Amino acid sequence: MTIFKRFLWTLILVATLAACGNNNLQISAAEETLARGPHNGQLLSDGDFSLELAIYETGVPPEFRAWATSAGQLLDPNSVDLRVMLTRLGDLVDDIGFLPQGDFLRGDALVYEPHSFVVSIEATYGGKNYRWEYENLEGRTRIDQQTAAAFGIETMIAGPALIEETVSVYGHILPNEQLVREVSARFEGEIQTVNVSLGESVQKGDTLATIESNDSLRAYSITAPIAGVITEQAAHADEQTGGRRLFTIVDVSSVWADLAVFPSNRSQVNIGAAVSVSPAAGGASIESTISNINVLTETNQSVMARTTLNNEDGLLMPGTYVTATIKVAENTVPLAVKRSGLQSFRDFTVVYAQVGEEYEVRMLELGRQAGEWVEVLGGLEPGTVYVTENSYVIKADIEKSGAAHDH
Repeated sequence: MTIFKRFLWTLILVATLAACGNNNLQISAAEETLARGPHNGQLLSDGDFSLELAIYETGVPPEFRAWATSAGQLLDPNSVDLRVMLTRLGDLVDDIGFLPQGDFLRGDALVYEPHSFVVSIEATYGGKNYRWEYENLEGRTRIDQQTAAAFGIETMIAGPALIEETVSVYGHILPNEQLVREVSARFEGEIQTVNVSLGESVQKGDTLATIESNDSLRAYSITAPIAGVITEQAAHADEQTGGRRLFTIVDVSSVWADLAVFPSNRSQVNIGAAVSVSPAAGGASIESTISNINVLTETNQSVMARTTLNNEDGLLMPGTYVTATIKVAENTVPLAVKRSGLQSFRDFTVVYAQVGEEYEVRMLELGRQAGEWVEVLGGLEPGTVYVTENSYVIKADIEKSGAAHDH
C-alpha cells in the first residue's frame, strides 16, 4: 500500500470509528480522576488513611512501591499489610505481595509490559481493611468484528516458524558456456553461400553455409551443431575460410548468473545453497542453487558465485543485471511473528494481541529476522492471537484515543 493510500485509509478509519461511538470503541488510559502523590503514584484515600502506589522503574526493572500515611503522617511500612492484584486482558491475574524496605513497601514481582490492567488493592492497617480498584490501561482498544473485517484486520496464532536467513547480492547474466558452439570450416576453401545472419535462430542440423573445398573442389555444407541464436557471423560469400571462426551459436534456454558475494558474507555462502534470482528490471524470480564459487576476487573485492538458470522463456538476456537472495541458514524457532504485523509503540517494537473484540500491545524482544518471519525471544506467549495484516489500523486507533503510558 502506498503512503498516500495508507494516509487516506487512516483518515477514513478515524472518521469511521469516531462515528461508531462507544458501541465499537472503548479506550481507557490511567484514571485521571485519581490524585497524584509526591512520588507521582496514584493516591488512594479512605478517611485518614492514604496509600500512594507507584510503578518504579528508575535503574531497576519495573516494580510497585507504596507509601502509607495516616492523617498526613508517613507510616512505618511494617505496620501495613498490602496486596495488589493486576487483572490483565484475557482475565490473567498477577498477585503481588509487598515487603517493607526503608520508608516504603516494595512489590515482590516484576510489573511486566504492557502496564495495562485493572488494579485491585487490599491494605490492612490498625485492624481495619481498605480496598480500592482503578484502571491503568495503555495500548488497548476495542473494535467490533464488523468494523475489524471492514478494515481488513487479519490475525493468526503465534507459534513456531521456519526462519530462512538469506544474503542479498547482485550480478549479471552470462551465456552458459556449455551451450556455446564456435563453428569453423572442416576443410579450407571458398565460401559459396551464407544461409544465416546475425541474431537469427537456428535448429540443430540447419545449413549455415556451403564451402567449395580447395583440395577436392567439391562443395560441402556447414551445419548447426546445436539449436540456438547466431551471435557471431564472420562468413561472407566469395571469401576464403582461412582457418577462422565463421559462426558462434548460443543456446540461451539455459544461462549462467554470476553473483557478487562480498567478504562479509563469503563464509556464509556455500556450494549447493538455494538461490532466488530476479531480473533487475522486474519479473518473476527463478529458483536454483549455487554451482561453484570462484577462488579469485574481483576488483571490488567480491567473489563470484555462479548459478545455472532455466531460461526457456528467453526473458533472461545475457549482459543484463539481476538481483538475488542466497539462503545461508535455515532454523525452526519456537516462537515467531510475521513481519507485516510489527508496529512501533513508544520505544518498543510491538504486535497487537487480540482477545475477543479487544486489541492490546505486546512489547517484543526480537531475534533473527528473515523473509516474512521474525523470531520472538520475549514479550509474547505462544498461542497468542495477534494481528498480522493492517495492524496500522490498531495503532492509529490507539494513538487517536490517547491511551498512553501513564502510571
